[in-house]
Amino acid sequence: MIRFTKASLLFVLACIAVSMGVSCSSDKKKLEEKEKELEELRQLAELDKREMENQYAQYAAQYDEMKRSIKDDSLVTRLDAEQKRAEALLQELKQVKSNSSAEILRLKKELATVRAVLQDYIRQVDSLMVANQTLTSERDEARRQVQDATDLISDLNTEKEKLTEKVAIASQLDATAISITPLKKNGKEAKKSKDIVRFAVSFTIAKNVTTQTGNKTIYVRLMKPNQTIIGNSGTFTYENRNLEYSAAKMIEYTGQETRSTIYINTNEYLSGGNYTAYIFAGGQMIGSATVNIK
Repeated sequence: MIRFTKASLLFVLACIAVSMGVSCSSDKKKLEEKEKELEELRQLAELDKREMENQYAQYAAQYDEMKRSIKDDSLVTRLDAEQKRAEALLQELKQVKSNSSAEILRLKKELATVRAVLQDYIRQVDSLMVANQTLTSERDEARRQVQDATDLISDLNTEKEKLTEKVAIASQLDATAISITPLKKNGKEAKKSKDIVRFAVSFTIAKNVTTQTGNKTIYVRLMKPNQTIIGNSGTFTYENRNLEYSAAKMIEYTGQETRSTIYINTNEYLSGGNYTAYIFAGGQMIGSATVNIK
């Protein structure tokens, strides 16, 4: 019979303890690696979900744009139905959690179907637009051959009114790349609402060769989280009513891209929340942006 001395027994127990410790450490490391892998998969799923949301939103917007470019009531009705379908699927996707792989896979397959249907409608609309252009050319040629001066003048006046309306819409200014920067007394960016003494609203007036060049007055309405206006420098006319504005600036517009900044002073209490700047010119709202301030 094998006999163990006290020293040898302690040595054996120590070896067993070390072996168990190594095993536990290995299991813990494997668990951590598994959790890291799962977290990476969750992040990838979330990115995939966001990309799908963007695509659904883009497809819905494309349907809306096509509806405005055609006059075929039957085709408009079909486009409207597909737009609503894309919007409904987008809402479904927004409510799906990123770890719901089955639902995300289903909506991804739906997205492929929406894409295919959209491409087919784009081809139809393009063909219709080409046909309309051909018919328009033929109509214009026929009108030139008309000898009845009275009818010709009436037609020309109608076309002139439509063209004037289109030109008015096309000539509207557009403000892009809008930013709202809260500033401290020293001119540096303020991180907290209590340090703000004024705002810098910067924007770019986009290039537009159809807009009449010259001096343009730009108005900014800066709204607090409670939807009251910051500052009150006067009023301007918008949609047959007078609106207060926070600040205004006259710029010289040459038809090319123009960058500008309007400063808005404030000495009132400002709370944290969303601050929104609305930019107006020529009786139209030409852009807006929102910033969250703590």
